[in-house]
Amino acid sequence: MFSRIINSIEESIIALLLATMTLLVFVEVVLRFGFGIGLMWSQELTLTISAWMVLFGVSYGIKVGSHIGVDALVKILPTTARRIISGISVIACLAYCSLFIKGAWVYLSKMHLIGIELEDMPVPKWIAHSILLIGMIMIAIRLLILLWNIFTGKTDGFKLADEAKESMHLAEETKAATTQGGESA
Repeated sequence: MFSRIINSIEESIIALLLATMTLLVFVEVVLRFGFGIGLMWSQELTLTISAWMVLFGVSYGIKVGSHIGVDALVKILPTTARRIISGISVIACLAYCSLFIKGAWVYLSKMHLIGIELEDMPVPKWIAHSILLIGMIMIAIRLLILLWNIFTGKTDGFKLADEAKESMHLAEETKAATTQGGESA
């Protein structure tokens, strides 16, 4: 139940960020090319929204298995070896996250202390850039869940997108549709 609520909130935030960014860029293009005017702050806001969307998306991508990885060697290993290699990989990713979280904390603390605002908007820089800390914490949480699932045997590694398998599936569907279309003619 709690997991579904969190997932729903995360999906809603990503959709809202994407819609906002798309609308903002559309309005800016219409204003600039249609009326010869523009919004001074739109580029900075678009970049900020994009950064937020990327880091929310990375966390969500870990959950749904949409990241691409090279796992040809890992797939041929026995399940136990696959789980060990995957566990080591997740621990390495968590180490990276912890370094990034510490660095983000230091950076955001200094931005808060100095009180710098964004160039084109009266928004404190530490608030706009807080996604560095928030996003990496979300990624670390997803990785901890994955590590737990590997440890408990619920999975044997990352769920990665398999483009080759998807391409072969599409090729077979296309071939089947072509064959059926040729037979009915």
